[in-house]
Amino acid sequence: MSRIGNNPVSIPQGVDVNIKDNEITVKGKLGELTQTISNGISVKVEDNAVLCERASDSKDHKAQHGLMRSLVNNMIEGVSKGWTKELELVGVGYRASNQGQKLDLALGFSHNIVLELAPEVKVETVSEKGKNPIIKLTSFDKQLVGQVAAKIRGFRRPEPYKGKGVKFVGEQLRRKAGKSA
Repeated sequence: MSRIGNNPVSIPQGVDVNIKDNEITVKGKLGELTQTISNGISVKVEDNAVLCERASDSKDHKAQHGLMRSLVNNMIEGVSKGWTKELELVGVGYRASNQGQKLDLALGFSHNIVLELAPEVKVETVSEKGKNPIIKLTSFDKQLVGQVAAKIRGFRRPEPYKGKGVKFVGEQLRRKAGKSA
């Protein structure tokens, strides 16, 4: 098991951490997040850092220890800096546009896909001539940004022969040779 749970999470300036009734609440300039604390894990705030401790050395408690520390770290980083995911549309005629929180995707189907996004997620589309369209998703909730990005990617996964589809920026695709090889 990982020993990452033993590392303290430092609290930056402008972030407020409250622990009450088995719940941890983190407030910052970008928003507020709440997480239920796992059984067997105790979380406390000491001299501008959050410490997670486990009740025993059982396998389950060790796993929950590292998970809880990572969740708290992601919450603190999210409300102070925010999280961003970028998706790239690779393919002829693939387009993306947004009006407020509505994302309109043209992915080679007979109809456009219109996706209504949560108000916590800010969406921005960038279309430059000669380059693939890019969708930028920004939020203070890492879990929500990842879930929305995975949903958009799921509409048209990149295929292994030409690489067409929706992929993350910087993602390395495993390509296959065609039947002539």
